[in-house]
Amino acid sequence: MPEAIGRGKLDFGLNYAPLLIPTIDAAAPVVILAGVHVGCFELFAKDGIRTVADLKGKSVGVQDWGLPHVLVSLMAAHVGLDPAKDISWVTDPSVKPIEQFVEGKIDAVLGFPPQPQDLRARHIGHVIVNSTVDRPWSQYFCCMVGANREYVQNYPVATKRVMRALLKATDLCATEPTRVARQIVEGGFTPRYDYALQTFNEVPYDKWREYDPEDTIRFYALRMREGGFIKSSPQKIIAEGTNWRFLDELRRELKA
Repeated sequence: MPEAIGRGKLDFGLNYAPLLIPTIDAAAPVVILAGVHVGCFELFAKDGIRTVADLKGKSVGVQDWGLPHVLVSLMAAHVGLDPAKDISWVTDPSVKPIEQFVEGKIDAVLGFPPQPQDLRARHIGHVIVNSTVDRPWSQYFCCMVGANREYVQNYPVATKRVMRALLKATDLCATEPTRVARQIVEGGFTPRYDYALQTFNEVPYDKWREYDPEDTIRFYALRMREGGFIKSSPQKIIAEGTNWRFLDELRRELKA
């Protein structure tokens, strides 16, 4: 999705910070406008693995070298592991990593809703990192609003309207989770109402006023640069790829 925004095929999109940052690093015309919610990804492991440090010498499944690989690499580096040498990465585009984990073929996997809810319900593995509550990941936004820079520059009024709609929808997720869960099931986005409701009850959708999105970009950009995923400094990413004007205005206008 970030690449599509950069090419102008999409004007706006919600995506994970570690996916938006490399797009900005590659000089694509993408600008980050706000954070939406904190957390949502969870790292599951087999019995005997209690912490990220215990992943040394263990296998971690990823569909490709995208977001899950980046996030687990950052977690591993954070506790002193060398992701390239200390972890055995298992990639098979034809098989979902979750399925490999369920079958006991790999030691750990990163899950996104509704995968964590399903694994917990089936009592498969256990969580060693929950980004909604475990520091430092719980202190930063997960999904953020990205937009095409030219669209934002050319249509500021429309941009603010889109932002207002997105942030009001975020508030709705926090204040009326049962209603939102029912709507996404009725809309065909997910079949399980119980998993959807659990997700809305667990994921902090009420932090967009409180957390500073620039802190999120600085945090991830620094660690991604240290890990060799990007070349730009956090300062450059922030200067060239963020615009908090609309967020600042809407924070004042949409007071809780």
